[in-house]
Amino acid sequence: MFGEGGVFGGAERYSFELARHMALFTPTILVTFGHQRRRYTTPEGLRVVVLERPWYVRRQQFNPIHPGLIRAVAEADVIHCHQTHTLASELAALLARVSGRRVFTSDLGGGGWCLGARFRTSGLFHGHLHISDYSRKLAGGVNDPRHDVILGGVDTAKFSPAAHVPREPLVVFVGRLLPHKGVDVLVEALPPGMTLELIGRPYSEQYHMRLKELAAGKRVLFRTDCDDTEVVRAYRRAACVVLPSVYRDCYGHETRVPELLGQTPLEAMSCGTPAIVTRVASLPEVVEDGETGFIIPPNDPDALRARLEWVRDHPEKAHQIGAAGRKRVGEMFTWERVIERCLAAYGLTNSGGK
Repeated sequence: MFGEGGVFGGAERYSFELARHMALFTPTILVTFGHQRRRYTTPEGLRVVVLERPWYVRRQQFNPIHPGLIRAVAEADVIHCHQTHTLASELAALLARVSGRRVFTSDLGGGGWCLGARFRTSGLFHGHLHISDYSRKLAGGVNDPRHDVILGGVDTAKFSPAAHVPREPLVVFVGRLLPHKGVDVLVEALPPGMTLELIGRPYSEQYHMRLKELAAGKRVLFRTDCDDTEVVRAYRRAACVVLPSVYRDCYGHETRVPELLGQTPLEAMSCGTPAIVTRVASLPEVVEDGETGFIIPPNDPDALRARLEWVRDHPEKAHQIGAAGRKRVGEMFTWERVIERCLAAYGLTNSGGK
């Protein structure tokens, strides 16, 4: 289950892609919320149910609830909730417990008001399936057998290199244009002779204006309406992809959870593109420094500029790093691997497909 109907942000994308690939191995229903009631089946056999006009707890956009959850739980043998800290997930867990069904949860970095604000509700779930070891540490579950790490997945057929697409002196960022993403550091660090494409929607007009001011006189393109096809093409064209997330943003605000996984570096690596990330949260779990990309300190435009210049000036070596990155994704971060870990946690057997 996940917030608003549609696949927009990273959490929604993770839930949908996991369910879509899970349907290839076992009958799967994805329950979500939206403005209109919908039921459809994807080519993989995933049944999608959109519960219409939910009630939003305390008017929180990503905290919907709907009586249709009762039927959804009743039809399932195993329930996997996405967004642990929501009232919907807690109620689904309660219903599952009462009816003798197994229930699991993954924290995808969102939520709102829930019973957990007053009571300890983590024990409602039979298992907590984390998308990174960093997430498990934040939850205090390192030594708890109910906490497993399933990681994240990439569709390696879709996100793949293309020999016919030439590499350009291009730096790409994909994600929400928010201060904790450190995009301002990236714009400041952009060296001469390179172009930066910022692919994502601005969620703060103040921050958007700051980025435009920093980009004055530089080759920076703001692309706010790219679909998946254009994102893949950008990955393939790029010399590198950068995710410069920070704990402390340019306004002095701090967060402990800027990245619970880091999906865009994984997608880029799957396309054979080197990734540059900061030593923040889960990102060092994604990139091996000097092997599949580079890890730099956060809030350090000089260090980032030096790595960008290295990638620009060493295309052959950068190509080797990109190839190593794709190999790492294939070994650890495919959806098939994630599903194997999920099925093991659920207590089900992976039969290798329907």
